Amino acid sequence: MRDPLLIREAATGDAGGGLDLRPLPEDIVEFLCRVDAPPRLVAHRRVVRDAAVQLVESFRDAFPTFRFDAAAVVYGAATHDIGKALHPTELQAPGNDHEVDGYRLLIDYGIPARLARFARSHGAWSTPDATVEDEIVALADNVWKGRREEDLEHKLALRISAAEGEEPWRVFTRLDDLLTAISSGADRRLDYQSRFAAR
Repeated sequence: MRDPLLIREAATGDAGGGLDLRPLPEDIVEFLCRVDAPPRLVAHRRVVRDAAVQLVESFRDAFPTFRFDAAAVVYGAATHDIGKALHPTELQAPGNDHEVDGYRLLIDYGIPARLARFARSHGAWSTPDATVEDEIVALADNVWKGRREEDLEHKLALRISAAEGEEPWRVFTRLDDLLTAISSGADRRLDYQSRFAAR
């Protein structure tokens, strides 16, 4: 068992380096302690959730008629890779075993399927049945580290365009501006995450 203090430090401690990260909610911290999550996974939960909160707030301001379940997005961002607690090698190497196992882990813990699904859907944003919430969680999982996924951004811009009644190129321009702003902190977030042990 890992020292719960290390998990709590990654989840709620001072990020330092001029980085102002929101702490993870206590229920998620307790769950991460219970599954003995590696501290780096906890730090990853925190930076992706923080990026998701920034996206939610930015979307509310920039696209006021665009509707989505903000609480589900933020929860999904905080738990989407939880299966990596069972597959820690996937913290440093490619792999998808964490997706299905993460979903099962959340369900077994009593998390409703509508929220647990992000553990298996965050990598499947391009499928026809992906929801806007799936796409925003996937976007947060990319933008936190400064990665831009053009197809995902285009797909989301079309959804927003339909909701806002605006030309897609205008929406894409505003979306690009907000993602550029969020991406600007990527180096500090990557440094923060790398301070914590992967095992």
